[in-house]
Amino acid sequence: MAAPLALPKSRQQLILIAARAAMGAGSALITPAMMAILMWTFNGPARAAAIGIFSTSAGVGMAAGPVLAGFLLDHFWWGSVFLINVPVAALALVGLAVLVPNFRSPTPRPLDPAGMLLSISGLVALAYGLIRAGQVAVWSRTDVWAPIVVGLVLLTVFALVELRLKVPSFDPRLFAQRTFGGGNVALVLLLFGVAAITFYNAFYLQGALGFSPMKAGLANVPTALGALAAAPLASRLVRRLPLRLVTVPALTMAALTMGGYAFLGLHTPLVRIEILLLVQGLSVGMVIGPVTAALISDLPLEQAGAGSAVTNTVRQTGSVIGIAVGGTIMSIMYRRAIESSLEGASGPVRDQARVSAEQARHVATTVHRPSLARAADQAFIHAMHVGAGWIAAVVLLGAAVLLITLPAAGKKKAPTAEPDYAEARSPEPRSTA
Repeated sequence: MAAPLALPKSRQQLILIAARAAMGAGSALITPAMMAILMWTFNGPARAAAIGIFSTSAGVGMAAGPVLAGFLLDHFWWGSVFLINVPVAALALVGLAVLVPNFRSPTPRPLDPAGMLLSISGLVALAYGLIRAGQVAVWSRTDVWAPIVVGLVLLTVFALVELRLKVPSFDPRLFAQRTFGGGNVALVLLLFGVAAITFYNAFYLQGALGFSPMKAGLANVPTALGALAAAPLASRLVRRLPLRLVTVPALTMAALTMGGYAFLGLHTPLVRIEILLLVQGLSVGMVIGPVTAALISDLPLEQAGAGSAVTNTVRQTGSVIGIAVGGTIMSIMYRRAIESSLEGASGPVRDQARVSAEQARHVATTVHRPSLARAADQAFIHAMHVGAGWIAAVVLLGAAVLLITLPAAGKKKAPTAEPDYAEARSPEPRSTA
């Protein structure tokens, strides 16, 4: 596949950012609706199983996506990794039109432009400030603390605005329910860790170890396979055991596997890396599906859409903040570790090598200084070890939250009334009079 006419780099970056924003918007529209449809389509144990499978279905993409992307990057233009999604999306649209029931929420929810603007602006400002903190040496700079403060203020105002709405798009009141609130906090902390450690994984495999995109994708297959295998296993276990007894040990193990990155190095055998990734995938898959199913199933049907929107939002927020904070920790620790190896280097070399290990390797090749590349690798490994410890601590906190908020034993629930399928399928929204 030939590359298209070259565009200025800045314009390419803007197009890429805009395309990624559109992809994110599409994903944000799909997930809450699909979760609500599952609530209306299934009942009893089948509902929990369906939600669990849905929550871990990303494992298929996790397994196939990196391998396919590596193959495309090795043989075609880099933009092919985006174009390959067009036929996939077209097939998904056909499947939605043919197979998915046209349910409507029993509670009409108007658009919430103020909430959308406040939440997006707050997250963007907060993430920018956290990322910027990893790029500079002094946190007292205005371009570091000001965006963080503005982001926190905007998110606080967002929560207050949503509390004043009769039918909010994001209902903070749901967090008052102990299981729903605690489960979502645990999911935030877990997704924080997953995003951060995945970020480290990419730079470790392709940067420090020098894997090609294809080889790195294949190396990550055990994580996806573990998540896929965990879905049916977790579904069976939670039918026989209390949810807390299944998910707390699994989340603890997930934290330990993330902390296990502190024991990886430049010469770690690949089999040890694969075992770690497999156990990590199993552990994460044992938590996300059952906890998500429990949170959504615990809500009344009329709150299914709102509950799934809240759960999806907090999960995505955990991922965004995980990458920002994880990247910041890595940048700070890398700069501290590489500094002693830059003595005697020219100003431009020092400036470029301080940015990242990737930049240091590039400049080391340019100036024919292999010792600088080796120092960058060692500095990166040190930064990854420190970051992995912090990530593990955050995810362990999530396990503690689950231990406190989930009931010790399964509780009997009153039978849930079957949904009015005929009315839900009606093209007219239900009257609120």
